[in-house]
Amino acid sequence: MTFNDILKESWLSISGNKVRSFLTVLGIVIGVMAVVIMVAVGETVEKQITDQFSSLGTNTIIIRAGMAQSAGVRTGNRQTLTIDDAEYIAQLPDVAAVSPVQNSAAQAVYGNKNQSTSLIGVYPGYTTVQNIEIEQGTFFNYSAVRNASTYAVIGPELAEELGMPKNPVGQTIRVQNTPLTVIGVTKAKGDSAMGSQDDMILIPITTLKKRIQGSRFPNSVSMISIKLYQDADNNLVIDQITSLLRERHKLKDDAEDDFQIQDMKQIMETMTTVTGYLKLLLVAIAAVSLLVGAIGIMNMMLVSVAERTREIGIRKAIGAREKQIIIQFLSESILISFIGSMAGLILGVGLSQGVGRFVLGYNVPFSAWPVILSVTVAIVVGLASGVVPALKAAKLNPIDSLRYE
Repeated sequence: MTFNDILKESWLSISGNKVRSFLTVLGIVIGVMAVVIMVAVGETVEKQITDQFSSLGTNTIIIRAGMAQSAGVRTGNRQTLTIDDAEYIAQLPDVAAVSPVQNSAAQAVYGNKNQSTSLIGVYPGYTTVQNIEIEQGTFFNYSAVRNASTYAVIGPELAEELGMPKNPVGQTIRVQNTPLTVIGVTKAKGDSAMGSQDDMILIPITTLKKRIQGSRFPNSVSMISIKLYQDADNNLVIDQITSLLRERHKLKDDAEDDFQIQDMKQIMETMTTVTGYLKLLLVAIAAVSLLVGAIGIMNMMLVSVAERTREIGIRKAIGAREKQIIIQFLSESILISFIGSMAGLILGVGLSQGVGRFVLGYNVPFSAWPVILSVTVAIVVGLASGVVPALKAAKLNPIDSLRYE
């Protein structure tokens, strides 16, 4: 019997009971579709997280200030990092750019409109650290930092929300009654691991500390952002920064660090591991549906063996061997599984891509995994669920089978 004969006979047998075959196939369709969608969800989450951290780069280090301590007792919220710390760190050989950072919430006013936004005091090196590009105008220089100049670089989203002209360079906005001249607009970048890059105001950190906040500690900052050279050893630089800051802050050997160092490379590796486990968990949950589908195929094939007992007896009586009986029932099982797997693949890919792109607005990545998975499922599930019924059919006694009513 040729392959085409086996396939044709399997199809005739399956189509002989359309309702039962459809319900059995539906179980595999749902199982494969669930797995494909869960894989797509996991990869989309991984891509979103990776893209956000990639916007900074793995050669970025963030230092956050800790709470000041005196004799082991916390003395308040005084920030422990300073602008001078940032300038000393900038002298390390593997450091490409450094910027002290001070974040603040603010109300930006332009004409009769006002908008809540993020006000960030920085150094010019912040553009290098955060990979910020200027769409219009320019960024302020170190002279503006020294003079605490009232210059501002704004994000495109903020400019639009304030109803500013297409080219807002030269316009004046007010923040806490302080007029700021817009000298530049950043290129649209979207959200990143550090928050929105398009809804913000960047000003010299000295302007923020002295003119807007009127801080009693104009040298203190909440954070220092660092960009390393591509070939730098992150761990080595972190050790150098730790030693430098502990020495500058006069910390004793047994004292804890009064700062926190975050290595984006380590964070990204951790997040990749977490999302990997997340994908495995999602696939494992969806695989339960596949197990149910496989049980459905086995149940259908066992019923089919019982219904076709007399047919099997006739086949054996006219010379059919056990091998041929096994092949016949296995081919029916695999065909059912294959049809369900392909339909599940098409529906799963279609739903994940359609919902992701047109409903949620996400670019859902497509990989070869769903295709490989579907073909594997079609073979493995078909074989696994068809073996027992096929063996049962092959072992039937032809004389007893012919007597079966």
